[in-house]
Amino acid sequence: MKTTLKIAKTELQLLFYSPVAWLILMIFTFQIGFLFTSNYEGMIRVQSMKIDLNNATQSLFASPWGGIFPKVQSYLYLYIPLLTMGMMSREYSSGSIKLLYSSPITNAQIILGKYLALLGFGLILIASMVILILFTAGTLVNADLLPLLSGLIGLYLLLAAYAAIGLFMSSLTNYNIVAAIGTLCIFAIMNYARGLWQDVPFVREITYWLGINGRADLFISGLITSEDFIYFLLVSALFLSFSIYRLQGMRHKESGSLRFAKIFGTIAVTCILGYLTTLPASKLYYDTTYQKRNTLTQASQDIMSQLDGDFTITTYVNMLDGNNFIGLPSAYKSDVKSFEKYTRFKPETNMKYVYYYHDADNPILERQFPNLTTEERLDTLRKFNQWNFDIKPYSEIKDQVDLSTENYRFVRVLERENGKKTFLRVFEDMVRVPSESEISAAIKRLVIDKLPTVGLVSGHGERDSESAQDRGYKIITQEKTFRYSMVNQGFDFTKVDLSKPIDESIQLLVLAEPRGEYSAVEFENLKKYIESGKHLLIAGEPDQRAYFNALAKPLLGVSLEEGVLISQQEALQPDLMILKPTIEATKFSFHLEPMLTRNEVLTMPSAGGLHYDGSKGFEQTVLFQTDSTGIWNEKQTTNFIDSKPSLDSIAGEKMDAYPTVLALSRKVNGKEQKILVTGDADWISNSELFMQRNQVQASNFSLVSAAFYWLSDGEVPVDMRLPNPIDTTLRIKESGWFYFSILLKWIIPVSMLLAGLIINIRRRGR
Repeated sequence: MKTTLKIAKTELQLLFYSPVAWLILMIFTFQIGFLFTSNYEGMIRVQSMKIDLNNATQSLFASPWGGIFPKVQSYLYLYIPLLTMGMMSREYSSGSIKLLYSSPITNAQIILGKYLALLGFGLILIASMVILILFTAGTLVNADLLPLLSGLIGLYLLLAAYAAIGLFMSSLTNYNIVAAIGTLCIFAIMNYARGLWQDVPFVREITYWLGINGRADLFISGLITSEDFIYFLLVSALFLSFSIYRLQGMRHKESGSLRFAKIFGTIAVTCILGYLTTLPASKLYYDTTYQKRNTLTQASQDIMSQLDGDFTITTYVNMLDGNNFIGLPSAYKSDVKSFEKYTRFKPETNMKYVYYYHDADNPILERQFPNLTTEERLDTLRKFNQWNFDIKPYSEIKDQVDLSTENYRFVRVLERENGKKTFLRVFEDMVRVPSESEISAAIKRLVIDKLPTVGLVSGHGERDSESAQDRGYKIITQEKTFRYSMVNQGFDFTKVDLSKPIDESIQLLVLAEPRGEYSAVEFENLKKYIESGKHLLIAGEPDQRAYFNALAKPLLGVSLEEGVLISQQEALQPDLMILKPTIEATKFSFHLEPMLTRNEVLTMPSAGGLHYDGSKGFEQTVLFQTDSTGIWNEKQTTNFIDSKPSLDSIAGEKMDAYPTVLALSRKVNGKEQKILVTGDADWISNSELFMQRNQVQASNFSLVSAAFYWLSDGEVPVDMRLPNPIDTTLRIKESGWFYFSILLKWIIPVSMLLAGLIINIRRRGR
């Protein structure tokens, strides 16, 4: 060990006698200093505008869009060949290798000594980033430092692997330039290894594991995993072994078979160990972030803790569907990795893939091959895309699963050991794949007896959950291709006919804009449902006020006031209400709280004011209400396009703060009954949810989530909250920052250059 350390010390001295090392240090410190000061200055400007920062530590160091660590990872490979190219080739070209061979030094000591010198120089590079971390710790209140340590570990391990590769390439040639170019070639091969032969089951495990690109990503994000940690150790050990074998081959004659056996055996052992580390059951994780951003939320963990027994995810890929690329064999590893947060808590999860074909709603295929049959389309795609895996006709798998209800789109079936199943879908948006919210909601269907069933009242022109028209409710209730539809967030829906007693399975009733008079039987059935203590969402419209009041006033003590709410506004329709949540609303639901900070609003076209008389014993919370000035209840004008409404106090019109969304609650049979009342039924309609208006940042989805979460007693949608970030404030101001920016961006890099020049001049003088 002493000999190895002496060699390392000597090599480290030689590195710092070289201008290349100092040049690298200067460029490196300038790059990270420039990045850091740019990011930090942006935060100072944001704070000067009285805006709180959000995850400032991550933004500075780990953000994929300009963070220091991702940038360092992206150009670190450029520095290492310059350092390693002469480590062994210098010995060959100068002849000093013969002196080493004649001395009592082993090949392993030579290689390890030089490798330790490279690791020592790597520590200096890391130390330059530590300066920035220390500055951040001193100037950022509650800086999240553990993820920064994780990032440093990841970058140092990456540097160590690069150094081992560079050292090996240097041992192969006498020429520095050849060694540097060869090192870059190995880096390129390992960067692209993950994309090679991914459709070959056995080979893809090896090539995917060998890929070095992005290996430090999880460390940078704050998650330390045993798989990535061991990967860097194995890759470093592999190339160090190759370097030692190279010296042995030069020092002693060996047969070709023995040399091949050693190399092949080392590769085989490395690959086997690497494969074992990728098995879910063998992985260890440590999330260093304060918010635990890299781990399932607590609600999702609670769901997974109830998922006992075998768990299987079967992906059904229709090769004629536009989403088939997600589940192709070539995308297998990345697709499996997208569920890693869940396999972390359920390592025995089985992932299966079934490839089939059936006519699907795919406009692209319709345009490209309008005259081809289903089989001909598949055959054409198979030849064009070189699909060489088995693709079955749907007729062969229809006995095991009915995909007609999913329109033969790409879908997954989640199945427990007890046979309970549910669908997990992809969506028609930019992301396509389900997020944690949708996955956890689907799994929750498997672990509890029954998720909330929502009944939508029909029979009197009420809003229809199956209607795709503007006034319909399909998108937010049962549109399977829409991510935020409540059916994808854990709810089941059914229609309810009030002429019959409401089924006991209905836990939440939606009555949206009754447009006709209810019979005595229907009224009585609704009354019994409410008196039983179950939950209700009821929405009215001003022009159907009489029908709404005939139900809501005697049963709930709520009524719609006469008239349509009007606002004095020039840019928008006068009957469009732009509403901010009340202070009580932000306390009522965590879904509504961000609306105030993000300056988001609820939009309600043609809304009426609500009045609660307190006769039914409910506790009232006003979630949204109008301003007390500039808004009145218009009773006369109904045409707001051709006529401009005006306040007429004689007609009983008055300016006031009119509640438009009320949350009512009371105790019934020892349980809390919850009822949400809205003075408009359009706020949740298909058209209003996606309406875009100038200078209006609508967030009706926030009230949707708040309402259904509250009315389902917190069951679904699954609570995806993380702890609030703590690193939101800088201690430093603009005036003091100027001097620090000069220090970090210019003085430190220039001092590196000056140190290198001074050492070089003094060395030449001697």
